[in-house]
Amino acid sequence: MQMHPIAGTRSAWPAWAEYLRQRGLENIAIFFLEAAGPFTLLGAQMLYFGGPLINPAMTDVQRDSLAELLENRQEALDFAAFLREEKIQ
Repeated sequence: MQMHPIAGTRSAWPAWAEYLRQRGLENIAIFFLEAAGPFTLLGAQMLYFGGPLINPAMTDVQRDSLAELLENRQEALDFAAFLREEKIQ
């Protein structure tokens, strides 16, 4: 049975949230995800095209998961809500 791509991305959310929290970037991420609108698509494309340049910082799977999140507006908003909930707790 193959996992749905969104389910696979959502399983990474706690690790992403922890990464952002450790670096004090959760507020910036929330702002970007909520306010950037169509610019998130540009961010996704930059991740795809800049893959070789960012390869040392993240794996192909991590990069593609983040790009998929940025391409899907509702997923981006859901992740922002997830970050807010994690921040409150």
